[in-house]
Amino acid sequence: MDANNAPYVPISCQFHDQLEILATYGTAVPIFFRDRDGVLQARNSSITDVFSRDGAEFLSMATGESIRLDQLAAVNGKQLASFPAESAWCAA
Repeated sequence: MDANNAPYVPISCQFHDQLEILATYGTAVPIFFRDRDGVLQARNSSITDVFSRDGAEFLSMATGESIRLDQLAAVNGKQLASFPAESAWCAA
């Protein structure tokens, strides 16, 4: 199954907060994520936005790409798997 068609799995609120901080600073950082085929991809880009759409959360990069947050592997040296899983979206 295509990773973008799988149900969205909310990420850690702590990791989500880190993404929002990086978006505020606008500094290019290493971003690792799984593409539609599950292949690990890497970009060095700034995060321009963290947003919700169609029941899932995404980040957009200066490259013009958007990535579902549950497809992230690591951002700026912090691995998503190192943060506790959440059962619900973070409070705004």
